[in-house]
Amino acid sequence: MSRVAVVTGGIGGLGTAMCRDLTKQGRRVVSTYRKVNEEKAHEWQEERRREGFDIAIYEADVADYESCREMIGKVEKDIGPVDILVNNAGITRDRTMKKMTLEDWDAVINVDLTGAFNMTKQVFPGMLERQWGRIVNISSINGQKGQFGQANYSAAKAGLHGFTKALAREGARKGVLVNTISPGYIATQMVMAVPEEIRNKIMEEIPVGHFGVPEDISRTVVFLTDDAAGYITGANFSINGGHHMF
Repeated sequence: MSRVAVVTGGIGGLGTAMCRDLTKQGRRVVSTYRKVNEEKAHEWQEERRREGFDIAIYEADVADYESCREMIGKVEKDIGPVDILVNNAGITRDRTMKKMTLEDWDAVINVDLTGAFNMTKQVFPGMLERQWGRIVNISSINGQKGQFGQANYSAAKAGLHGFTKALAREGARKGVLVNTISPGYIATQMVMAVPEEIRNKIMEEIPVGHFGVPEDISRTVVFLTDDAAGYITGANFSINGGHHMF
C-alpha cells in the first residue's frame, strides 16, 4: 500500500514540484491549502490532474492547532495514516526591526515555525508507533546567514532546524527520520517577480551563476523520504548554488 505524504502549502511553486515528484515516487500525496485560497486550490488540483497527477487537497491553517488536528483526522480517515510530512508552508512579512510590528513578528513565527509544530504533533505519535516516518522541514538560506529586513523570517527558519535536531533525536530509534532543507534563491514566481536589475545582482553572488529550480528542492525531498535514506537524520541540506557556505 502506498505511503501517504502530506505537503503543507503544496499549491505554491516549491510545493507543486514536491507534490509531483512524491507522486512519481509512488506516494499518495495530499496538499494543504488555506481557506482564502480554496478556488485557487481546486484549479491547481485540476491542472495537476491534466498532467496525470492525482493529488488530494485539504483545507488547513497551519498556524491553528485545531485546524491541523481536524485536517489530519480527515486525511487518515479518508486515505490512511500519514507516514511522510513536508513542512513547507511559509509566509514573509518583511520590515526592518525599526518598523516591524508585533503583528508582523507573530504572523511569520506562527506560520513558519509554530505551524511545523502544529502539523508534526498530529502525525509524530503514529509514526513512532508504526516505527517508520519521514519529516522534512523546509527552512531557508536566510535562516542560516540572516537577511536585512527579515528578523522574523530568519528567526523562524533558524528555529526550524533546531526543531529538526531535537525531533530527530526523539524519533531515531523508532525509524522516524527528520531533516531540514534550506533552499537558496529558487526561480519560483515570487522570485522572478523581483525586478530584473535586483535579480541580476543576486545572481552575481551565486557561484554556480544561476537560480535553482523547484525540482532541485523536490528531488531532495524525494530522496530524504525514501527507504534508501535510512541513515540520515538531523541533517540540514543547503541547496543554494554555493551562495552561502559554512
